Parts: sequence; C-alpha cells; structure tokens
Amino acid sequence: MKYSIFFSTLACSALLAASCKQQAPVQNCVFDNNVIVDVPRGEQAHPANPGQRNFGGMIPPAGSNANRQRMQRPPQMQPMQRPAPQVRTVSLKELSMSDPFIYPDPETKTYWLTSTGGSLYKSTDLEMWTGPYNVIDLSGTWMQGNFVAAAEIHKFGDKFYYAGTWNNHGVCIEQVPRRYNVPLNQTQLLVSDKVDGPYLPLVKDSVFCLGPTNWDIIDGTLYEENDTVYMVFVHEWTQLIDGTMAYMPLSKDLTHRTADPTTIFRASEAAWSKEMNSIGEATFGMKMPGWVTDGPQMFRTQTGRLGMLWSSWGENRYAQGIAWSESGSIKGPWIQEEKAFKGDNSGHGMLFRTFEGQLLYSVHHSEGNGGRKPEIWTVDDSGDNLILGKRIH
Repeated sequence: MKYSIFFSTLACSALLAASCKQQAPVQNCVFDNNVIVDVPRGEQAHPANPGQRNFGGMIPPAGSNANRQRMQRPPQMQPMQRPAPQVRTVSLKELSMSDPFIYPDPETKTYWLTSTGGSLYKSTDLEMWTGPYNVIDLSGTWMQGNFVAAAEIHKFGDKFYYAGTWNNHGVCIEQVPRRYNVPLNQTQLLVSDKVDGPYLPLVKDSVFCLGPTNWDIIDGTLYEENDTVYMVFVHEWTQLIDGTMAYMPLSKDLTHRTADPTTIFRASEAAWSKEMNSIGEATFGMKMPGWVTDGPQMFRTQTGRLGMLWSSWGENRYAQGIAWSESGSIKGPWIQEEKAFKGDNSGHGMLFRTFEGQLLYSVHHSEGNGGRKPEIWTVDDSGDNLILGKRIH
C-alpha cells in the first residue's frame, strides 16, 4: 500500500532521508503542497529471455544475483566521478550521443549542440564541433549529481533556458504491480544570460519540481502559442502502459505551471507505433508490455500547419513519426501519420534552421554495436507536410 502523498515537507524529508541515504542531497519534490515520498517497491514484469533484444543494457542471466536484484528495484544510474573532459575539435561523425539538439545563435552565428549527458559543443559549419563544455550548475538541488537526458536550449526574451530531464532512481513514486517500480523523473528548466551558460535552476528551491510529482515525466520541450509558453512532455509508458504526450501551460516567468497537464494523444493511436512485446523488445531486462512515447518537438510548416515530431518503437526498433493538429492549435484534436517519418532505428529528431534559412533535422541513429550517432538531414516544409531529404552530415 502506498504512503499518502499529502505529508508535510518536514515529515516527507525525514522519511526519504531514512530510505535513500545514498542519493542526491534532497529526495523529495514539493509543488503546491503536493509531496511525493518513496513508496514500497514490489514485483516487476517478467524477466526477458537470454539474448532478447533489450533497451537499457545487457539482460542478466536467469537466476543470477543481478537478475534477482533487478526484480527488487528500478535500474540505477548512479553518479560517476570522471575527470573533466578535454575540450577538442572533432567532426560530427566522431561524436556519439543520444537526442542531439542544435540551437542556432544568430548573434554569434554559432551552432550549439547539446544532448543526453548535458555537455555542450559549438560549431560554425555543422561539421566540425568544439567541446565538450560543462555548462550546468545544480548545486543544492535534488538534481545535483544525477543524470540528465534529452537536453534542449530555448530563448525567450533576453534569457536562455535549458530544458533537461533529471531522475532519482532511488525514489520510487509508484509501484505498478507485476510491471515496474516507477522512479522519479522530471523535466526541469535552467536559465542563463548567455547561450553558453552557466545554466542555473530557474526556481532556486532545492525540492522544486515543475510537473506533478506522481507523474513519470521525461523529454519536455517548450512551445509558444498565443503568448503562452507550454511545456510539452512525455508521460512515460513504463507507468501508464500506453504512453502519452501531454502539455501544461507555464507562468510568464516559466517558474511554475498554471494548470494541470492535458493529454494530447496516446502512443497506440499511431499505426506505426508497435507494442513492445509484440516486436520482441525488452526494457531494462524485462518483458514490459506497452507503447512508447519519446522526444516531442512542435513545429509549423511554411503553410502554418502545426505538427509534432515524436518517437516510439516500430518494426525496426526506434522510429520517428509525425502527428498533426487539425485545429492548428496545441489543443488539437491530433491525428497521426500512417507511416513513420524515419523508421530505421533512428529517433528523437529535432528541427532547426541554418543562418541561411534552410530547415535541417538532427537525429541519432542506433548502430549495431549499440552506439548512437548524431546525423543531420535536410527536410522540406514548404507544403502541408514534412518531407525527409538527404543526409548532409
């Protein structure tokens, strides 16, 4: 049975401190007096077969200690002490990264590349990149020392905002019986006066979370419509079975949401999105059934049609598709393209324009050895559709 989520901050902090001594400095999130605590873990989904395709690392042998431990707690992503990386200039083909996002800065005519992991690279030609630079400072927050995924850079007014997803796998926000011990994941916003940082938490509260703390939230992106900035994000399929895209409006200063989230669509609404067990895909070493949502980005074609790029798993593993708003507004309703936009084990693609006005598409492609390589493609948005062109980097 879950503990109540309506504890006082003091009681919650004490409870979590006792249960998660090895985690980040603070293990609870508070929003509008809504407090999450570490709930008891339980039995997860059935383990995958030896040799089965698997997202999230190697599958432990049946009956091993590693296998028994995995059935007792969610996968861990412990902070690792590593030497500061050496800044150097390399070609895009030499980089390995997931979820590449490129921000073109018109003032300096410089492209800035960030990704899962949180490092920053810069380039003037999209081919040669200098980095990595460490640009975020999370001191004193629950995110300090924890892993960041799906990082993005956005500019509103004279400020730069860094959207990233942080997790604390030592905190279980929900135990879905015989499925998953759902960890704390939240997309948060950092802010800086400069595109190259340093980026600091927008809300200087060590226990703050932007989204509902009993939701497993990842891959948040920012989108502006009618003077309102929305965070569009993934409500994880691992918690829901059928993953969703959702949005929540933010305050003018982007420091908090002004309404509860609204669901945009579910992954199973797209014909190209396949149920994971049906395609033989394990997750974190478990046969976890369901449909995946990943990596949203809102865009408009040159004709003004509103679309969303998003990723899931299809016939050839990772895939990217497109949904369209029939009303031209974030409020939809939304319809899905019948076929994947790019379905060759590539995904989490993002659009950006060059300083000459050409629309390009950055995406990572998963290679046979498990490595993820960033690629840049041309795209055509001159009509009511998005048409993939050729790879240029």
